[in-house]
Amino acid sequence: MNEQLILHRLEKIEASLKLLVGQQQIQEWYDTKTVAEILERSAYSVREWCRLGRVRAEKRRCGRGTSKEWMISHSELERIKAEGLLPLNVRRL
Repeated sequence: MNEQLILHRLEKIEASLKLLVGQQQIQEWYDTKTVAEILERSAYSVREWCRLGRVRAEKRRCGRGTSKEWMISHSELERIKAEGLLPLNVRRL
């Protein structure tokens, strides 16, 4: 009886651990590679969305000389999941 109780509790602990590992840690800002993984798209597509204004993103220093990389806020990521991309701004092209 005691052994069964221990096994049951171990199974519950393992299930909880799997759930925690499966959840993504919420960050304030995400790089394009991380957003691409979350949305199951290519990093190139996400960078293009940023460049074309299809998502609200900011350029931040990234440690590679003077170049900057696109960063997307958590709230914008949630908006993309719920509403999709912003309409294409033709004047921007």
